[in-house]
Amino acid sequence: MQISVLKERAEGEGRVAATPETVKKFIGLGAEVAIEAGAGANASITDEAYREAGATIGSAADVAKGADIVLGVQAPDPALLQGGNPGAWVAATFDPFRNGELVEAYAKAGLEALSMEFMPRITRAQSMDVLSSQSNLAGYKAVIASADEYGRAFPMMMTAAGTVQAARVFVMGVGVAGLQAIATAKRLGAQVSATDVRSATKEQIQSLGAKPIFVEEVEGIEGEGSGGYATEMSEEYQKAQAELVSGHIAKQDIVITTALIPGKPAPRLISDAQIATMKEGSVIYDLAVAHGGNVEGSQPDQTVVKHGVKIIGYANTPGHLAADASALFARNLFNFLSAFWDEEAGRPVLDEEIGDAVRLTQGGAVVNERLRGGEE
Repeated sequence: MQISVLKERAEGEGRVAATPETVKKFIGLGAEVAIEAGAGANASITDEAYREAGATIGSAADVAKGADIVLGVQAPDPALLQGGNPGAWVAATFDPFRNGELVEAYAKAGLEALSMEFMPRITRAQSMDVLSSQSNLAGYKAVIASADEYGRAFPMMMTAAGTVQAARVFVMGVGVAGLQAIATAKRLGAQVSATDVRSATKEQIQSLGAKPIFVEEVEGIEGEGSGGYATEMSEEYQKAQAELVSGHIAKQDIVITTALIPGKPAPRLISDAQIATMKEGSVIYDLAVAHGGNVEGSQPDQTVVKHGVKIIGYANTPGHLAADASALFARNLFNFLSAFWDEEAGRPVLDEEIGDAVRLTQGGAVVNERLRGGEE
């Protein structure tokens, strides 16, 4: 059983799908691990560190040759995997709804694509959930990047020369990223408020010491679909929320938006007219910028200035914390495969609940129901 890890080739991607820690654990299960030279360089992991953990280091072609399982952060081009064994597994993120051609290419190549984004939100899969682990770091980084762009201090400071008022931070969307953004902004001393379409998040916001901002008694406030993901809001709720946010956002120094809906473009949360109400020098960080953006006018990896407000957002926010992001991502992958490891078979054997959820292709065909017209 050979597990192979290639260097990430997507622009700006500094993460890697295995660390010396997980290499040792896979070898402990009886697997052989091959890693492309330089794969961990951007995550501060040397080839020697992988060798010391027991991995073999080689070229992309050498590493792909004989692969039974390929691990990736972003799914590699199937052309790079031509030397792999027939039906080899590839466990990575695929962004399946937007990358239909890539999924079809995997089917045509006879590879079994396992999309880590499709991991079900169930208790036993929490340790395998790459979206949660990476969103946690993204929420933290969004606050740090915003603080760097903001031209003032975050905490209240009482000095002999006078008092510096605390920054006002508003977090829109209270999933994993939003909760971490709230916690980080509070630690930096900001005055924090937050909102979400799911009413159940009100207590979570309060538990972190932030002020919940909610539209009350309007249909659509629950906003929670299957698997714990947010769904689109009702038209009535969208209108009421826009009015509420318009009044609240004008008083904010920093706004962080985190809203994503699986399989659909990111919902628009902030319009140009709302940006115009903010104070000059304010900052908006759009965590959804790579998926169409929550903020009108936001652009990936660019600082856009509108009405004196800076709008920022990285296309790959976790990638800016490559070492920690890689460590968590690699553990997610190990937890996933090791949970199904069959000692007699010498490899993982997936069950139906999780296996059918993450499997995109098998036997030369696209087999995932969510991609074949089933539920998104």
